Amino acid sequence: MKRVLKMLADGVGVLLALPAYLLYRLGALGLGREKLFPGWSQAFSLVPGLSGVYLRRAFYRLALPRCGRDSHLGFGTVFSHFTAEVGRDVYVGPFCCLGDVTLEDDVLLGSHVSVMNGNAQHGTARLDIPIREQPGDWPRVTIGRDTWIGDRALVLADVGAHCVVGAGAVVTKPLPDYAVAIGVPARIVRFRAATPASAPLSAAPPLPVAVEEMG
Repeated sequence: MKRVLKMLADGVGVLLALPAYLLYRLGALGLGREKLFPGWSQAFSLVPGLSGVYLRRAFYRLALPRCGRDSHLGFGTVFSHFTAEVGRDVYVGPFCCLGDVTLEDDVLLGSHVSVMNGNAQHGTARLDIPIREQPGDWPRVTIGRDTWIGDRALVLADVGAHCVVGAGAVVTKPLPDYAVAIGVPARIVRFRAATPASAPLSAAPPLPVAVEEMG
């Protein structure tokens, strides 16, 4: 029965989000999706409660290249790029800021997590023109399957599968699979398995990581 009710709620969410999606695509014909998408993401981020979860998921299933049916995108969370992808059973806590990112299946993001596209988005070499006008580099960031990112972490580089990133950590360099990383900048303190390729999925040990319970 619970599964049937969730399917019905998903269907209602799609029906309610469809007019907004059509308006978004209509406006994008003139201004482009890259300009209009952030505003629609901000609008849907402000819908509270469980209804907001269903509406956000419905809109992003229509607007993004991929958004898992069972994903949970928390209140206040915004995407800045229409090219972002969200896998199955992804949990994103409240007030996250996500750029051009791929969240693989079973990823967990705590609250106030920021995923930026690298640390060189603006050039700084020239002094004769403003920084905002200098070209930069915007690499896409991927967070691998079954990875847990703690509250208020800042992710600037790829994170492998089955990783744990501590609360408040700043990831400036790519992390390999099974890494447990904490600190500013994030440093690997251990691996969840001695032999990652053959390791089972085991629970991570207590770390300074905080994430709300999945809804």
